[in-house]
Amino acid sequence: MRTRGRLLGRSPSVLASNRDRFDPLADAGKPGHGPQRSIEGWILLVSGVKEDAEEEDLYNAFSEFGHVKDLHFNLERRTGYGKGYAFIEYESCEEAEIAIRAMNGSQLLTKTIYVDWAFSRGPIQKLTSTRPLRRRSRTPPRRLAALTC
Repeated sequence: MRTRGRLLGRSPSVLASNRDRFDPLADAGKPGHGPQRSIEGWILLVSGVKEDAEEEDLYNAFSEFGHVKDLHFNLERRTGYGKGYAFIEYESCEEAEIAIRAMNGSQLLTKTIYVDWAFSRGPIQKLTSTRPLRRRSRTPPRRLAALTC
């Protein structure tokens, strides 16, 4: 068996140390669960941001809770509008927790935003659907319609 990659020839101890690069929050309840600090700081994920919002709007709203160390608000290349989410980074965990409690479910530019930790470790939830499985036909309806017209 041939092995490839940049970790080829590394010892198992080096590979194990590269697996966990985030520090868990000490009072997260269960060990190994809860938010995790990235290398730079505590990062929040803000979703539900209005398309025509700007970085200044987000910065003004979230700077009330502490020093905003970094803010990423991605824009679509084609339209120039926001993609609907942003990442906001705080230096301390307390500032980030206050921002989550205050801004989660609040209104920003007439749209409800949701704020949570960007990095968290917890049990993986198995998602199950209530819909029955649908068998796919060999010829999708759109292709069949193109053939008959």
